[in-house]
Parts: sequence; C-alpha cells; structure tokens
Amino acid sequence: MEQEKTAGVGEGAGRRRFLAVAATGAAAAGLGALAGCANVGAKGSGQGSEQGTEGTTGGRSAAAARGFDVKAENARPGNADWHVTKAGPARAIEGFADKVSVLPGESFGLHVSTTAPRFTVSAYRMGWYGGARARLVWRSQALTGVRQPEHTVDSETRMVRTHWARTATVDTKDWPEGCYLLRLDAQGGEGQRFVPLTVRSAATAGRTVVVNAVATWQAYNRWGGYGSYDGPNGGYATRSLAVTFDRPYEYDDGAGLFLVYEAPLIALAERLGIPLAYATTTDVARDKRLLEGAAAVLSLGHDEYWSPEQRAHFTAARDAGTNIAVLGANCCFRRIRLEASDLGPDRTVVCYKSSYEQDPGFRRGHPATVDFRSPPAADPESSLLGVIYDGYPVDAPYVVTNPGHWLFEGTGVKAGDGFAHLVGVEYDKVNTGFPTPRPIEILAHSPVVCEGRPSHQDTAYYTVASGAAVFATGTMRWVEALDATGDGRSGANHGLDARAGALTTRVTENLLRVFAAGPAGRTHPAQDNVKAVYGRS
Repeated sequence: MEQEKTAGVGEGAGRRRFLAVAATGAAAAGLGALAGCANVGAKGSGQGSEQGTEGTTGGRSAAAARGFDVKAENARPGNADWHVTKAGPARAIEGFADKVSVLPGESFGLHVSTTAPRFTVSAYRMGWYGGARARLVWRSQALTGVRQPEHTVDSETRMVRTHWARTATVDTKDWPEGCYLLRLDAQGGEGQRFVPLTVRSAATAGRTVVVNAVATWQAYNRWGGYGSYDGPNGGYATRSLAVTFDRPYEYDDGAGLFLVYEAPLIALAERLGIPLAYATTTDVARDKRLLEGAAAVLSLGHDEYWSPEQRAHFTAARDAGTNIAVLGANCCFRRIRLEASDLGPDRTVVCYKSSYEQDPGFRRGHPATVDFRSPPAADPESSLLGVIYDGYPVDAPYVVTNPGHWLFEGTGVKAGDGFAHLVGVEYDKVNTGFPTPRPIEILAHSPVVCEGRPSHQDTAYYTVASGAAVFATGTMRWVEALDATGDGRSGANHGLDARAGALTTRVTENLLRVFAAGPAGRTHPAQDNVKAVYGRS
C-alpha cells in the first residue's frame, strides 16, 4: 500500500517531502519537490584492489548506434527473475558504478560494500521481453566481498562522501544500449541490491530518446542520512547543498526512482518497437550535439533537476524539429550545476536553493542554483514545457475536456470523463501569467484543491515553427499508471485502476508513434483553446 507523508519546516510556501512506497513488486521509492500549494500560482513567486569479472554472457555484439534494432532485442527471451526478492539487512550488500552511463563496449568500475565473503553481479537490460521486463545480458563469477569504510559528511555542504575502493571492473562488450539494473547478490542469500547504469547511444538521429532523470534520482537519494531536502533530523536547514553519485541509492533496493517513474514507459516504448536511443540527463547536459536529428526526446515521470545546459540543449532540439514529451510533472523546476567528484566529471549535483548566495560557484559567476522561475535571472520552465508546476499535494480525478484530440483516438473517452487518482501527487497547469508558447491546446482540465486552494491540472500540447510538438501530461502519476490493473481497491499504484491504465497506455502509444515519425506539428498542429477552457487568453 502506498503512503505519502509530509515533514519538516517549510521554505517559502512550504517545503514538502514525501515517500512513496510502490506496491508493484518494487520496494520503496522516494520523491518530492519544494513548493507548497498556497502561493505557487502567482507570477514571480519562488521560493582497494581491482578484481577481474570474466563471466558468462547472453548478449550479442552491440550494434552501432544507427543500427540498434529494438524489435530484435525484445524478441530475445526475457528473464522474469530479475527482481530483488531478498534485500536482507540494510548494509548486507550495496554499491554504485563510477560512471552514470557508458557507451557500448566501455568499461566502468563497481564499488561494492558487503558483509558477505563473496558476491555476484548480474546485468539485466530493462525493456519489454514479452512481459518479463528484463533480459540477463551478463553475470560475473563470484567476487570477493569486503566491508567498505563508513561514509563521511562534508562540513560545508553536508554532502555524503564515500571513499570506497573499486571492487570490480566491468567490460560492457556485447551489451546492447539501453537501461540496465545490475543486481548484486551476496553469497548465501544474505542480501541483494540494484545498481542502475545506462548504456547510452552514440547518436540519436531518427530515434526517440529515452532520458533517465539521474540528477533527480540523486537529489532524492538520502543514503547516508542526507539528501537535497533534509538531513537526519528532517529539517530543511540540514539538507545537503550538493549530492554525489559516489554512493548507493537508498530507494527501491538501490534502483533510485527508476522502477516507478521510468521502467513502465521503457517497457511500453520497447514493446511498440519504435527506434529508440538512450541517454541520461547528465549526457544531454554534457553533449550539445547529442540530440541532433532526434525524432523525439522523452522526459519521464519525475525529472525535476536540470542544468542550464540540459535545458538549452532540449530547447535547441525543439527549435530544430525534435518533438518533446514530458510524461510527468514538476519537470525542469530546479536549476543545478554539475561538478566533478573524486571519481570523475559531472558526478556532483549542486543545488543551494534559497541559500544560493552562499554558493562559491555563484560567487564565481555561475548561475544561481535556485528554482528556474525564481530570481536572479528568473526563467520559468513554462517557456519550454508549455505548462508550469502548480503545487503539491493533490489526489484528484483526471478529467478529459478535449476528447476529439488525436491523442485520445481509440480511447472511447467523452468530455467530462474522470479517472480516479490519476492527478497527483504533483501537478502542472497552463498559466499564461508565465511565458507560454502558443498555440497551445489543453486536452484535460482537472479541478484540484491543493491545501485549500482551488486550481486545475492541465494536460497540454503545443507546436512551434520548426514543426516540433511538445506534450506534457501535467501529472506525476502518468508513467506509474501505465502498470495499473484491477479496480484499484488494493491500494497499489495510488489506487489507480485498469481504466486509468488503459487510458494512459493508449494515449502514450498514440503519442510515441506520431512523435517517432518526425515533427508532429506539421501533421498535427495545435489548435489553441486556452480562452475556451479558461475564459481568457
């Protein structure tokens, strides 16, 4: 049964943090953002030794980026036993990779701490695979386990640091590009944990790019007692001002936010067989040419923390004809800076928020790591997304208002149809008090009451001169709903039922197929309806 809870003293309109416990077979997943419901609608409001890992492989030679065949990959037998079923005690086994992503054939280091004398590593590529959702690509031989030193906490930024030796070097030869979970299995069944890794695409031309929101995963990671929202005492003032990838993920047995907010969409996209490419938010930020020629780029369920470089590269892609789909809410909300760690570049996420004036980087002339909509240099996210974050927490029906839109084809919906619990726990809306691209078309306009303030959630679609289209669901539960079944009474997936699952699945299928074909605005231009929906333009 999923639970949501708030804690701590607020920042501005109110700081909030909640823990979602996924009831889909995965373990706990954490998420959240800073902003309460009271004032966010107003314009301007803010707030050791290495060991070899030779082992067996079930893979084939990874194709060059332009030749990767998603259909052929998913036709291979899957392995439904990829789940963590025996997590064991808190520190039985855990680890992290010293690279967030690698190209096929590149190697990376694993840093593992375990109380067991030996352990194995199994690399599962996540996808569809006939419903198994994963394929075992590689498994190590038994490796010697070691208990690594305790972490430390930086006195200035309260960043949790590990000083763990590299336990193993892993070669990704014969690993197809895609999203991976490495499962660590302690000898004797003492424990299991995941380590996420992306085998990224070298090029994305003509493909739909799945972007793992790794900066946001790390911001919500409280391994070691600190994250970007609070410290061990639950107070905002004790939060980390910077967080590092040089530590395990606490949530979902080490998987971070991947299983709830990204894996269902990846399974759907791979089942459709559209040409796909894979990257992380840090890859997009680092390589300004990565999205060149891409048919579409996907921001998944919770993609809150963006660097200015990532935003600039998304915007440039849109203006060159690449479609953008935002399949969550609270996207592109925090402005961050990526810095190096002891293990490599772009492994530290800096976000001082309301304390930005204390940031040495800001003093050196870097942009303030505050909300994009907040001064100094306010740049509201709506200029890219079309919608803008409006608040937390809500749990409300999703209400269809534009049933004739092509995205609803095959759903059978009528105006006014509602889908319980689909709006939550954060939501976005169209608010022309902020910069809003036009024409923009509202597909769903759902009444919500957020901490006593009436408002609306909006699903929106807009098109630009390049021919690109941008779609935003306006709710964080969209990707999660793709897996919803039954009548919702079990409480799984926030009570979402099979109707919500069928709706989101069909709309997402319609979206991905059209977006994969090229600039959607040329064949499906937006018809502005803001005045009809809101009574004002």
